[in-house]
Amino acid sequence: MAEPAAAGVSSLPREVREQLAELELELSEGDITQKGYEKKRAKLLAPYVPQTQGVDPALQKESRTQMPAPSATPASASSSSSSSKFHRARSGGARDERYRSDIHTEAVQAALAKHKEQKMALPMPTKRRSTFVQSPADACTPPDTSSASEDEGSLRRQAALSAALHQSLQNAESWINRSIQGSSTSSSASSTLSHGEGKGTSGSLADVFANTRIENFSVPPDVTATTSSSSARPAAIDLPPSGIVKGMHKGSNRSSLMDTADGVPVSSRVSTKIQQLLNTLKRPKRPPLKEFFVDDFEEIVEVPQPDPNQPKPEGRQMTPVKGEPLGVVCNWPPALEAALQRWGTTQAKCPCLTALDVTGKPVYTLTYGKLWSRSLKLAYTLLNKLGTKNEPVLKPGDRVALVYPNNDPVMFMVAFYGCLLAEVIPVPIEDAGGQQIGFLLGSCGIALALTTEVCLKGLPKTQNGEIVQFKGWPRLKWVVTDSKYLSKSPKDWQPNISAAGTEPAYIEYKTSKEGSVMGVTVSRIAMLSHCQALSQACNYSEGETIVNVLDFKKDAGLWHGILTNVMNKLHTISVPYSVMKTCPLSWVQRVHAHKAKVALVKCRDLHWAMMAHRDQRDVSLSSLRMLIVTDGANPWSVSSCDAFLSLFQSHGLKPEAICPCATSPEAMTIAIRRPGVPGAPLPGRAILSMNGLSFGVIRVNTEDKNSALTVQDVGHVMPGGMMCIVKPDGPPQLCKTDEIGEICVSSRAGGMMYYGLAGVTKNTFEVIPVNSAGSPVGDVPFVRSGLLGFVGPGSLVFVVGKMDGLLTVSGRRHNADDIVATGLAVESIKTVYRGRIAVFSVSVFYDERIVVVAEQRPDASEEDSFQWMSRVLQAIDSIHQVGVYCLALVPANTLPKTPLGGIHISQTKQHFLEGSLHPCNILMCPHTCVTNLPKPRQKQPGVGPASVMVGNLVAGKRIAQASGRDLGQIEDNDLVKKHQFLTEVLQWRAQATPDHPLFLLLNAKGTTVCTATCLQLHKKAERIASVLCDKGHLNAGDNVVLLYPPGIELITAFYGCLYAGCIPVTVRPPHAQSLTATLPTVRMIVEVSKAACILTTQTLMRLLKSREAAAAVDVKTWPTIIDTDDLPRKRLSQIYKPPTPEMLAYLDFSVSTTGMLTGVKMSHAAVSGLCRAIKLQCELYSSRQIAICLDPYCGLGFVLWCLCSVYSGHQSILIPPMELESNLFLWLSTVSQYKIRDTFCSYSVMELCTKGLGNQVEMLKARGINLSCVRTCVVVAEERPRVSLTHSFSKLFKDIGLSSRAVSTTFGSRVNVAICLQGTSGPDPTTVYVDLKSLRHDRVRLVERGAPQSLLLSESGKILPGVKVVIVNPETKGPLGDSHLGEIWVNSPHTASGYYTIYDNETLQADHFNTRLSFGDAAQTLWARTGYLGFVRRTELTAASGERHDALYVVGALDETLELRGLRYHPIDIETSVSRTHRSIAECAVFTWTNLLVVVVELCGCEQEALDLVPLVTNVVLEEHYLIVGVVVVVDPGVIPINSRGEKQRMHLRDSFLADQLDPIYVAYNM
Repeated sequence: MAEPAAAGVSSLPREVREQLAELELELSEGDITQKGYEKKRAKLLAPYVPQTQGVDPALQKESRTQMPAPSATPASASSSSSSSKFHRARSGGARDERYRSDIHTEAVQAALAKHKEQKMALPMPTKRRSTFVQSPADACTPPDTSSASEDEGSLRRQAALSAALHQSLQNAESWINRSIQGSSTSSSASSTLSHGEGKGTSGSLADVFANTRIENFSVPPDVTATTSSSSARPAAIDLPPSGIVKGMHKGSNRSSLMDTADGVPVSSRVSTKIQQLLNTLKRPKRPPLKEFFVDDFEEIVEVPQPDPNQPKPEGRQMTPVKGEPLGVVCNWPPALEAALQRWGTTQAKCPCLTALDVTGKPVYTLTYGKLWSRSLKLAYTLLNKLGTKNEPVLKPGDRVALVYPNNDPVMFMVAFYGCLLAEVIPVPIEDAGGQQIGFLLGSCGIALALTTEVCLKGLPKTQNGEIVQFKGWPRLKWVVTDSKYLSKSPKDWQPNISAAGTEPAYIEYKTSKEGSVMGVTVSRIAMLSHCQALSQACNYSEGETIVNVLDFKKDAGLWHGILTNVMNKLHTISVPYSVMKTCPLSWVQRVHAHKAKVALVKCRDLHWAMMAHRDQRDVSLSSLRMLIVTDGANPWSVSSCDAFLSLFQSHGLKPEAICPCATSPEAMTIAIRRPGVPGAPLPGRAILSMNGLSFGVIRVNTEDKNSALTVQDVGHVMPGGMMCIVKPDGPPQLCKTDEIGEICVSSRAGGMMYYGLAGVTKNTFEVIPVNSAGSPVGDVPFVRSGLLGFVGPGSLVFVVGKMDGLLTVSGRRHNADDIVATGLAVESIKTVYRGRIAVFSVSVFYDERIVVVAEQRPDASEEDSFQWMSRVLQAIDSIHQVGVYCLALVPANTLPKTPLGGIHISQTKQHFLEGSLHPCNILMCPHTCVTNLPKPRQKQPGVGPASVMVGNLVAGKRIAQASGRDLGQIEDNDLVKKHQFLTEVLQWRAQATPDHPLFLLLNAKGTTVCTATCLQLHKKAERIASVLCDKGHLNAGDNVVLLYPPGIELITAFYGCLYAGCIPVTVRPPHAQSLTATLPTVRMIVEVSKAACILTTQTLMRLLKSREAAAAVDVKTWPTIIDTDDLPRKRLSQIYKPPTPEMLAYLDFSVSTTGMLTGVKMSHAAVSGLCRAIKLQCELYSSRQIAICLDPYCGLGFVLWCLCSVYSGHQSILIPPMELESNLFLWLSTVSQYKIRDTFCSYSVMELCTKGLGNQVEMLKARGINLSCVRTCVVVAEERPRVSLTHSFSKLFKDIGLSSRAVSTTFGSRVNVAICLQGTSGPDPTTVYVDLKSLRHDRVRLVERGAPQSLLLSESGKILPGVKVVIVNPETKGPLGDSHLGEIWVNSPHTASGYYTIYDNETLQADHFNTRLSFGDAAQTLWARTGYLGFVRRTELTAASGERHDALYVVGALDETLELRGLRYHPIDIETSVSRTHRSIAECAVFTWTNLLVVVVELCGCEQEALDLVPLVTNVVLEEHYLIVGVVVVVDPGVIPINSRGEKQRMHLRDSFLADQLDPIYVAYNM
């Protein structure tokens, strides 16, 4: 062992050393934890510690010079770094030291050194500490100093810490820019404060936040409710804006905004990391994007053009190579069964097979006599004793499964030959349970399984003792083959042994690249010929002893140890895997003890023997004439063979005895190196250029020695065989002599078919090679071996990889094993287990992408892991010139294993794609790998508006405009003529119908808590007006903030203000549990609206002045606060009447989803116009009742809650949405109880009901809830209709009577709160499917349902009376044609009169509210711009006017769209794709920051799944949207802020992310 510590260990007593070796193996296999290992180890070493420590440093130099081949140990790479530990790394699993190579390790180190010169700083992912409590290495991580705003001191502390770390971690600096590594969690006050209070308070606030973690900005979840996780989400919180007030003047007072870039605190760890990411991404990628033609309509994916300088094959076409003729030996038996009969009857005492016990001592020897007699008994039992005479269970030719443990070769051999003698076909399989094995059993039609008594006892059983039916398995009958259960055959019974023919002998299973298991059928003649060819090639003679370390159930272990063994009367010593694990040297000891002539091993066994060899000084391998290395075909075997030879030559091993061979299940043994003549020169090596190999060409490596591959030959073609090399894909065209291809073999000894799979069989087992012209060469069929290689000089065969391990990226071929080797050559001892790395490719965005998955050691720190990952990426990039798409580390012992300890690649890949791999570290590099994205769109110079118009006229397209019914033609009663103002209507109703109830407010139990008749409302309003005048000393025109919970008090306060001539501003009250999150918004509206007074309740008044409030805002500067709970009974002298209807009625403030706080002015004329339009559209009059479950603070929600009833006289049943959280049934049961025909709700309410009541429809029926009365159920929204939600709502509740036509949506915007509303008459809302790709180009292309990349859009209700809309190009302001995407402009009597700002910013005002078309509008209409993209499409339906109906489709808000790669994306489309990728994604939001796409996903599963989401999210966005995700942030449920309308506040989320306030579970920065 090259590790210095090991030299000290060698002076310990032998039994201690053995125990240590065993411990190490347990650790490397993962059978023991790191902690347990250290504990047991310390205990063992305790008595010897003083002397060993003394020895250690002195021996350090010696041990290195003594060792001839340090590369043979996995520790050599880091022998210096772990010098003080007694730590021997022994590798586990089956895929490890084959990969060891000095040459390679040097190459990798050189490549890394080259990279080190160009220093880079990669941002390290941010991980919450609790997620993977796996790392005791906290010492490396400085305490968390990044609070919501970092003071300089903390940054200085960080710098000092990172300086200290610089010294402690050598050469990390090239990778990780440590100054940003201040903490490995993201600290977090989830404070939503994105603007401080000015004048130096922001620092102190930040300190408060640093110590208070406010949960989810949200109400504590209500445990009584049955809602899903969404109820914990802030059901109704309008978060403060990110420091932008629309229209606020440049010079105005900005005290309420912190001076930041875009409202984002400047010193923030996250943005530093993003900056780093951007710097990394600025480096040139390989290969550069080529120029290519961009089709105007379809985005074309870049097809990588072949590199003109790539090497091309230049040799002539190869000719098939023949092996030596198969010698005719006179005494070879006519069939293998005949050989058994001969030896069993004439040489009964000769040993055939020796089995070992767990300690490696021989425990039982099967003689040829016993094998013959027991096989006969079994054959007789199988044919005669399982069924009745007339109905036997088995007939000759039936398939039988053999389920035998790997440590019981004797029982297996008896069963195998018993089947051959009974003429049934054995199918040896691995331990029971695998689903894919079930597929094999099914396709082979197997109904019977043979096993041992011990094995049967170990199988899982059902309650009544039957064996469990495994998933995917056919029903099996289990037969125990222990001798005591077998019947002795009668004297006269003889098995039928005929000469070998083409009938099947046995079926060997193989696992394909995709993980499916197939059975290769071997005929009796092939089995016999193969034994003959092996006997001739290996020169076996009777009575020789061979040691077999391989699996005896398949491949070379079966061919040599079970079949050729009997042919030549050999004696096999079988060394099972379980013995190797406890005593790695056991096979060498067996060779020594039995003077064996031949040993069958894998590179792993060579490596294990080298690691343990110093425990046995006295073994001799001089008897070996052949050491058959069965995975010698692996390109990395050469170094294992060399190292083993250099170590064991002194123990008598002859250099010419090492015989690599190449095998495959289909072609069996392809080639084997014959034992050499002593003293003859050893065969040469091929040193190939990796670059050449990636193009399939053989070039001796002359360039950079870093990227060379050294391969050894696997000898010559088998006797009696013929070999050719064909192109791996396409028709089987013969390769040129200097070309790599798939090896094909033709001989009698090979598989004949995949059992039951005729199609696949033809392409594999019946290949006729063709020449370059495509005409067949000869008529001899060849079998594809699945191995890649070439025939070198002297007809020597070289193998460079497997078809299954082939990764074809951008037209170049890479070998998975090569990549594993490169990864392992990076010093990895502290980070990953050497034998547990899987490399595979996944297909993402029209190319294969390489994924590397490794098991991380439990003691590896985050730093080590990240550094190792970064270096692996560089090494693979340097040596193979290929990028790794994803590198993932998973916790120890979590990768799926094959039965003999290797990593199960196809299952690992499946877990990765399903998102069930649960990595603990992940690094994605899509930016560097994905080089085939279409070129970014260049915007063409715009065509002028006039030309567009003319073009539309020429094409016969009408201009895209639509309008509601004309108000002038509709007769309304005297109401309109008499009363211009809402206050007059209320007074008139108070006189005419004083006792008519206008409002009913319900609580969570559904009981009425408050009502208001016309008179009560009028009286209360008068009292409030008088208080305003007396207490508030207010004048007409003063602004008054109304701060009330949803209810009737809000309505009375509103009319009170109107009576007093004040301008009401309704504001959502702050939430007592999350004042710091909600109070700043209130504060800001109070400031921006310049309110002279606040009307509120006593409870809220106390809250505004509380200590908690003082922590969030300055409470001393509130304007006058008046509580309206106890009002004096005082009459108002005179009710105010505005001089003109254009006077302001109220202000409507709202925070948009982009974080803009905007207040719009609503005039009295607009209020009356709006109420009238709604009355007409919904046919409202005093005998009607409507139910409203909406937030009443802004937009249409406020209008329906406070204004419509007074205007139309109908009764409104008010349901505060927050009451639903404690009683989900409330809204639906109210609708049912009052037989409501029209109800209004928000998306959040609909979602609560869909998620929470989805599985309780039966319960709703039981409660008697019936929705058949509902004529319209309208979702009030200012966004694209959420079709999937409204559809699922309709579908779910159709069982309780909800009509499929009832649900519809409204559309409004800031400039006009109600543009569309379905109403009672008119055609049903229409839907269309549009192509998502064309939407990105600002075009509309209608497609069929089910078309790929299609998006379902629904019309947003019908346009209200008096409203006109036109679709306009937002840049040129020219009108667009029908079905063209543009901005929706609106003209209507109820459009708002403008933005309310402190200083009127005329430019915005004019642009948004009073704007004209640039062309084609003679009337010079004044339009308001909604800021939404949409299109108008004329339908086949007829509108009320008799005209054809024009439908308006809303696509999304312009200011929310993301401009990426020159295309326009709507966040919701990307979010929909992401939400579909994994069941644990509860919600998702995207935004951009400095051109990087950031995806935030809420994880509702366990935190282990957090990192599974990173590749899935990256893949889906790349596949469906052609975008590379820059950052993936995984957070807790409820973190994505959602406003009262159920809209995501993405900008707010962005600010919290950049200010480091999200407390994410994981942040991944994609390279």
